[in-house]
Amino acid sequence: MTDSNNSHEAQGKKLKSQVKQSQQQYDQQEYQTIVKKHAPKKPLLKNCASAFFVGGIITAIAQVFFNLFSNAGLLERDANTVVVILMIFSGAFLTGIGVYDRIVKFGGAGAIVPITGFANSIVAPAMEFKREGFIFGVASKMFSIAGPVLVYGFITSIIVGLVAFTFM
Repeated sequence: MTDSNNSHEAQGKKLKSQVKQSQQQYDQQEYQTIVKKHAPKKPLLKNCASAFFVGGIITAIAQVFFNLFSNAGLLERDANTVVVILMIFSGAFLTGIGVYDRIVKFGGAGAIVPITGFANSIVAPAMEFKREGFIFGVASKMFSIAGPVLVYGFITSIIVGLVAFTFM
């Protein structure tokens, strides 16, 4: 009789566990349905247009600087170098005074992809932690976002270089 009772108890516990698990799955599915229903729709066309617009303006500004430096007598290679330095400085400066964050909010990927976005990714975390001091705040947080990008960029460039050296 006790074996039968133990067997019924085990089956009862197993059944309760299955019911509880199926209830949790139902609750999760119902929650996901509610979230999808009430989530704001992303304006894809507007986002693409603003990214195109902002990226185009940043590129046009860089081209204006390049033309100015080229017409001033710099070689093309030197003008390119000066423009890259100037654009990185501009991105960092605008981030420091809080303007570039508004540009990114409007332009999205159009502001993140150019070199100015790279400067923003370095300066923004540093600015966020400046209250913690220069060493433990600014210096330690400066590459928290850009660091992984640099590491994978270096690794990829090494692999591409090895492949090119081997097969060319």
